[in-house]
Amino acid sequence: MLIIDGYNLLRAVQNLTEQSFNITDVQLCQIVAEYLYRIKKKGSVIFDGIGPRDKSGFNNLFNLEVVFSGTSHEADDVIEKLILENTAPKRLSVISSDRRLKTAAKKRKASAVGSVDFWGQVIKTLEKKKRTPAEPQSKFIGISEAETEYWLREFGFIK
Repeated sequence: MLIIDGYNLLRAVQNLTEQSFNITDVQLCQIVAEYLYRIKKKGSVIFDGIGPRDKSGFNNLFNLEVVFSGTSHEADDVIEKLILENTAPKRLSVISSDRRLKTAAKKRKASAVGSVDFWGQVIKTLEKKKRTPAEPQSKFIGISEAETEYWLREFGFIK
């Protein structure tokens, strides 16, 4: 299980290159969801505030829950609570460059990963091509005229 400090990761990614400067919170979540799908894990991204009015871009993200902390709490508070409430903290990874969250994770024996390091893992994983099983060439080419005629005779369609 991954718990991700949303805006901390977003700012880290935006500061990496000019290309990534324009990445939005929705795009970030879509990329992270694809990463989680590939590594077969689940995660939560926690953002400060109430988020955009239209949250439809955050729907249907496989293996990823997107949470907004609301107006009365900070994302860091929500993340700390999730760390404390987690029943299997040794299988938990907290993604943030925030010292407070890293300390909270380490106290529970969860792993703490910096945002830049995590993003490097995400990119490396997504750049790998998915391995697909090799299909036999004949599947795409089909059978020959002679084979077709043989089977038509065999099943009694022609004599």
